[in-house]
Amino acid sequence: MKRLVLVGGGHAHLSVLEALAAQRPGNVEVTLITPSPRQNYSGMLPGWISGHYALSACQIDLQPLVSAAGGRLILENVVDMDATRHCVALADGQPVHYDWLSIDVGSETETSGLEALGNKLLSVKPLDQFFTRWPEKMAEAQTQGALHLVVVGAGAAGVEIALAAQFALTRAGVRAQVDLIASENGVLKGHNRRVQERVLAYARRAGVSVHFQRAVGTPNGALLADGELVAADLVIAATGARAPVWLQLSKLALDPEGYLLVDPYHRSVSHPDVFAAGDVCARPETSLSRSGVHAVRAGPVLASNLLAVLESAPLQAYRPRSNSLYLLACGPRHAIASWGAWSASGAWVWHWKDWIDRRFIRRFARSGSNSAGAKMEKSA
Repeated sequence: MKRLVLVGGGHAHLSVLEALAAQRPGNVEVTLITPSPRQNYSGMLPGWISGHYALSACQIDLQPLVSAAGGRLILENVVDMDATRHCVALADGQPVHYDWLSIDVGSETETSGLEALGNKLLSVKPLDQFFTRWPEKMAEAQTQGALHLVVVGAGAAGVEIALAAQFALTRAGVRAQVDLIASENGVLKGHNRRVQERVLAYARRAGVSVHFQRAVGTPNGALLADGELVAADLVIAATGARAPVWLQLSKLALDPEGYLLVDPYHRSVSHPDVFAAGDVCARPETSLSRSGVHAVRAGPVLASNLLAVLESAPLQAYRPRSNSLYLLACGPRHAIASWGAWSASGAWVWHWKDWIDRRFIRRFARSGSNSAGAKMEKSA
């Protein structure tokens, strides 16, 4: 039996499990290692904060997908790896050996400049922790009747979270002050100017204050570069990404920032028995933004290539599109679209985003139940 180990229950691995369930290749032992039995879908996080979705509507149950693929699910974190020994190590010390490995664990949030905040700091990642702690913070704010919230980081995640939190707190009757800390580069770096203008105008109307300076954490809040202190009861870190620390020990080829270097087939440039997709990897010949968009689109290619290596078949290259569509939720049922030089906004954009997100969840819920049903029918 060949041992195919999937590390991480990310977006790309959903496509891999779906393909394995459909193909059911012979003589393959499939294992998924991930800390949670469910994937919390990041695309619906702002809508969940705003109160538009129940938590269950934002989650994909991984066990049915793993069962449909004929695999086993290990609920643990990977904390170490030795690519020369074809082995990953779990948090409990257990080694898991592989013949083929695929990594889709995402990235971590860089919070080194904010650690002085202590218990006031809430990182967006890991998402499981955020989904647990945010309702607790909301309940505390409702009890106290007020909350001064600072969101550090003005990429898509930071912008959406700041606007969603302002909307949710206001609707709950909380006296809310929400500050968004952007760098001197402004909001939504890499998006066109019209999108940036739309976001800033919407933030002003919503009552979110935007600061165009870098900041560090203090016990009392965020200290801006000019010396101004933005006091805070809670600081949400939506700052830059960092690679998982355990990759440094893996013996895999990494880029200068510690991300796993892959070729156009999303195979490690140093160890051809290792593949990766999503935020955890980097491709030297192209500029891939750290976005769930690429993980979703690379998923079918990754699935095809993992099936191909099992059968010694040719591999397929993943070619990122020059422009990616972003639909940015604004709190209420209103969103801003960004695609290259084009942008738009309105309730219809939110409904478009809602349709895409719900379809994504339904797809994999259906894949797990349908494939599992087909397996039982075949066994009977």
